[in-house]
Amino acid sequence: MENKKGGHPAGIPGGPGGARPGAKHQGGGPGGTKVGTKGGGHPAGIPGGPGAKPGGGHPGGGHPGGPGGGDIPIIDTTEKGAVIDGKRQKLDRRLYMQFLVFGNADKSITLINELKEASFHSVLYRDMMDPHGVGLLTMHEDPDFFVNELRFFLQKASFGKLELKEERTMFGRTYALGHEQNLKDWLIDRPPRVVCDPKLQWGVWYPLRRTGEFATLLPKEQGEILMEHGRIGRAFGKSGLGHDIRLNCNGLDKDDADFVIGLIGPELHPLSLLVQTMRATRQTSEYVDKMGPFFIGKAVWQSHVDKGGE
Repeated sequence: MENKKGGHPAGIPGGPGGARPGAKHQGGGPGGTKVGTKGGGHPAGIPGGPGAKPGGGHPGGGHPGGPGGGDIPIIDTTEKGAVIDGKRQKLDRRLYMQFLVFGNADKSITLINELKEASFHSVLYRDMMDPHGVGLLTMHEDPDFFVNELRFFLQKASFGKLELKEERTMFGRTYALGHEQNLKDWLIDRPPRVVCDPKLQWGVWYPLRRTGEFATLLPKEQGEILMEHGRIGRAFGKSGLGHDIRLNCNGLDKDDADFVIGLIGPELHPLSLLVQTMRATRQTSEYVDKMGPFFIGKAVWQSHVDKGGE
């Protein structure tokens, strides 16, 4: 289910959970690392976005002889949140999340029992598009987890006997937009709390790539476009109809997607309606290059996660 210039319900600023003016080209995402400055400029670090500076959008932008010339840039890899007591929050932590899709998974109860014994958080979905399929969502702060502990678990467990649909694999990292009041919660605690909420069993997951033209717009125009998107997303989020998981996957996706988006809710229809509503926005109709393929499923297993404070 691939769509070009399709609807973006969340995951770009403006999805459920809030938004702010910003933009990205494939060299950086909303909330990506600001290259060429340290702790200044646009909190989201979006090359070409509001506050971006010449030579800051590409790692070679400030390198002598590179595009833009000038001095070698100072790299700041921290995520940045809202200013609290006169000081901007900074955190060099993020959560990585991976979505794997399997076929020939008729005995899901066996998979569930093995996940119950695992030491990591996970969600197992039944695939709506494949009566024999499942989707497995896992998450961890350390990327080594995916090539060590998770890899060995999947090889030894019943998952190793299933058909892995490699073309459906999604992988990304959480990021900040610059306005988060509780930066650690946004980056680390909220994602597992949302996806593992037993009241939120429906999930729609997909990759997304934005066009490069958006980054060439003036900041004022970018902001106006994103405000339209943001109003719709916030309405769905505040009503409890749809919550989003937004992951940056620049350099982490084999098909060069910019984001992985997860829409999570108690019912499927509002998630579909959210996609439909977003299609009419200027951002989606003009500045989204590709969406999908989509995974639609309902959770049959969710790890227990302490709710904590919102």
